[in-house]
Amino acid sequence: MRKNNFVWLFFGALFLTLLNFSCTNNSKPTAEAAQPAELSAEELVVRGEYLVTIMGCNDCHTPKRMGANGPELIPELLLSGYPEDRPIMDLSTEMTQQGFATFYPDLTGSSGPWGMSFAANLTPDATGIGTWTLDQFKKAMKEGKYKGLDGTRALLPPMPVENFKNIEDEDIAAIFAYLKSIKPVKNVVPAAVPPTGM
Repeated sequence: MRKNNFVWLFFGALFLTLLNFSCTNNSKPTAEAAQPAELSAEELVVRGEYLVTIMGCNDCHTPKRMGANGPELIPELLLSGYPEDRPIMDLSTEMTQQGFATFYPDLTGSSGPWGMSFAANLTPDATGIGTWTLDQFKKAMKEGKYKGLDGTRALLPPMPVENFKNIEDEDIAAIFAYLKSIKPVKNVVPAAVPPTGM
């Protein structure tokens, strides 16, 4: 019984000590600690590549071919969007009219209640984002504006604009720096097709 009392007293004292420390420890991080370190141009590109990869940008914006293990990214067409030389198929079906979506096999084009949309060319070619400013890119990502311009239509599904509304400006800058660093691909993506009957 004495052993149990000692254990309870020990843990009780330890708990009170920890509680006292956590309640009285009012230290706040300094302004320097709260600010992220400024990245070099090279580090910004590396960070951007990481973000583009984990955010799944290649899923829709990079054409794919079937490989031994399924669809594979075509490296020379990285992030160039829906291929301009590909015929546009009519993907509208009774199911899309009921709200379902249909995708091209490589996910660069889709159809749904919004009509047909095609993944944009994100390479630094003039047919992609080559002439864009960082502010345009930010407006496209955070506000879902076509080509990042006021007075244009909204970006269409499956672009997950709602997911990017609160993305940090530093991350936008990193993604933009990476996209500006990749190989330019000349590829004029077709215009979106409005829903049937519009």
